[in-house]
Order: sequence, then structure tokens, then C-alpha cells
Amino acid sequence: MKKPNRIKERINDKTNLLVKFNYISSAISFLFGLASVFVLKIEHVIPHVFFIYPIVNLFNVFCFKKHRSLTTMAIVTSILSLVSTLLITVFSGGIESPFIFVFALIVLAGYISTSMFGKIYIKVVLAFIISIYLLGVFDFSIITNVVPIESKKLFSLFSILFSVYLLGDVFGKNLLKTHHKLYKSKTEIEQRIKEKEILLREVHHRVKNNLQTVSSLLNMQSRNTDDDIIKAIMRGSQNRVIVMAMVHEMLYMHKNLSKIEFKPYVEELSNYLLKSLNSEKCDISLNIDIPPEIELGIDTAIPLGLLINETVTNSLKYGFIGKHKGKIDIRMEKRDSENSYVLHISDDGTGFLEDDNLEKPKSLGLRLIKSLAKQLKGHVVKDLTKTGTKYTLSFEDIDRQYKRVA
Repeated sequence: MKKPNRIKERINDKTNLLVKFNYISSAISFLFGLASVFVLKIEHVIPHVFFIYPIVNLFNVFCFKKHRSLTTMAIVTSILSLVSTLLITVFSGGIESPFIFVFALIVLAGYISTSMFGKIYIKVVLAFIISIYLLGVFDFSIITNVVPIESKKLFSLFSILFSVYLLGDVFGKNLLKTHHKLYKSKTEIEQRIKEKEILLREVHHRVKNNLQTVSSLLNMQSRNTDDDIIKAIMRGSQNRVIVMAMVHEMLYMHKNLSKIEFKPYVEELSNYLLKSLNSEKCDISLNIDIPPEIELGIDTAIPLGLLINETVTNSLKYGFIGKHKGKIDIRMEKRDSENSYVLHISDDGTGFLEDDNLEKPKSLGLRLIKSLAKQLKGHVVKDLTKTGTKYTLSFEDIDRQYKRVA
């Protein structure tokens, strides 16, 4: 509802400005006509134009009350102003006439209708001004100054007053009013954005706290059982919850509330898993090669973090049994496409069982990896030619896809 209201408000502002311009210019034109007859003693053309202009212009406003077409009224006003200004300029000295500056004002009136009409209108006005100049240069008889010599200075004064009053009282006040409205709207929008950012940070903070509470509950539940299988399941679920909590924590701490820097997130996640799952106390080195400029949205970061959690967890739990030293590599690169990436996760451990198949996964971890890859609009493969375990995930930043669709 807000957008149509703003459009309606803009149309009302344009309408009020154009109607005000018509009323004031008509009144001043009529007074200028009286001054031309009784003060300046001008007998030909100019007084007639000054008297005809307000009659036609007010009739134009009256017709607008019936048809309600702002464009029609603006076009009629623009043509009438152009013809009137042209005639007065031609018969008051041509290019040397002080009234020629009124052309600048009527160009502003042309832009009231639409920017397209204003662009066309300014070209027409420029063409007329150049034509007036050429008529004077080639001494065409059409250029006739009907203003008496003794009234030229006074005519110049009236012309300047006419221009300045229209510029200041009509356009100047309106531009100032529009500026104040824009500044007020800008301030209100900035305030709302700030309030929403604070609210969003609070949401991320609360979600993170809630997830940590869930993690603590899972930890407490695991302590109430002596079954190692149940404890392992609880521990796996707890780690998955922590993966999601870390994303919300980073969004809460980061300036950008919609994206997180992915490299620090992976470093924090990997170090946490290494500390919590390296029960064999194996000397495992982490090599994380992710460009620092890569930032991902929450809809991409969470499933990707869960996938990294599953692969690194598998490596730590099963990849280094009986070994005293090992290495885990996590490497990510951006493809040429705007939102396409490739993630490589590998270790130099003992590898995986031959019956572990990503096409028909048996374990929960492999099923999650396959499902998360699908969620990221990508696919994951295992490299059977390398020592240890290596996953290659091709995926897309689904947050950017949603923005393009929107």
C-alpha cells in the first residue's frame, strides 16, 4: 500500500505545482499586459499576447478539472508558454530581448509532466532560441521591436521581475519543499533501517542463544546414558546445532547482517571439531585455503557449514585411527559464474570403506552430505584416486539466486 501512496503523492505534488504555475503566471501576465498598455505604451502584439495567455491558460486549468489528465494540461501549458514567450521575445528585440530568459522557466514547467517530455521540450526551446538568433543575424524583417525607446529599460525591469518572481515563488519554494520532504523521508528511512538492524541483531543473538541451549540439553542427555552409540548420536546432533549457532553468532557480530565472511567461520568450526573430536590425540594439521573476500548468506552458509561438519567429523572419527599424524585440507574457489563455487575437503587418512557409496549412502553422515549438496543446487563426488578421503562439492550461492528472482 505504501508504494501506490507515494506515487499518488508525487502526482499530487506535480499537479499542485503546475496548477500554481498556471494561476500565478496568468495573473502576472495579465498585470504585465496592463503595464504594457498604460505604462510602457506598447501598442502591437505584446499586450495582446499578455492578455490572451491568461485566458487560454485558465481555460486549460478548467478543462483539467474535467478530464484530470496531468500530461494533457502540462503539454497545453508548455506549448502556450512557448508560443507566448517566442512572440514576446521576437517583438521586443529578439536575441537581445530581456524576456528571452523566460525560456529557461518554461523548460522547468515542461519537466513537470514527465522527464521524457522535458527532454524533448528543452531541445525545442533551444532550437527556437537559435532560430531567434539567426533571424537577427540575417536581419529578417520579422524581428521588430515594438517596445518604445523610452520604455525599454522599464520593460527590461518588468521582464526580470516577471522571471525572478516565477522562479522564486513557484519553482524555488516547491524545490525547497521537495528537498525538505526528501530529507525527512531519508531520515525516517534511515531510522527504520537502524531499528530493523538492531532488531535483526537481537534475533540472531537470541537464535544463537536458543541453539546453544539446545546443545547444552543434548549434552546433558548424553551424560544420562551409558550407551556409547546413543552418546555418539547425541554428540553428532550437538555439533550440528553448534554449526548453526556459529552462523547466527557471526551474523550478530558482523557489520553485514545478511552475509558472513566464510573463511573465519570455517576456521572457527574446524578448530572446534578438532578440539572436541580428536580423541586419539593425533597430531592433525588444518590447512584452510578460502579467499577472504568470499561472503555467503545464511541460506548458503548453514547447509555448507553442516556439510563441512559431516566431512571433517568423519575424517576425525574414522580417518586417522592408528595414526599419529594427519592433515585435513579445506579449499574453496570461485568459478567464473557470479554465484558458483567449488569446495574441496580432503584428508590423508586411511580412506573409507569400499561399500560407502554416495549414490546409495548407508550412514547418516553420507546421507546428510548428499542432501545438503542438493539443497545447495550442486553435487558432491568422492575422488577414489587419492590417498585418504577427498570430497569435491560444486554448488551455488542460493541467496543470490533468491535476490535475482525477487
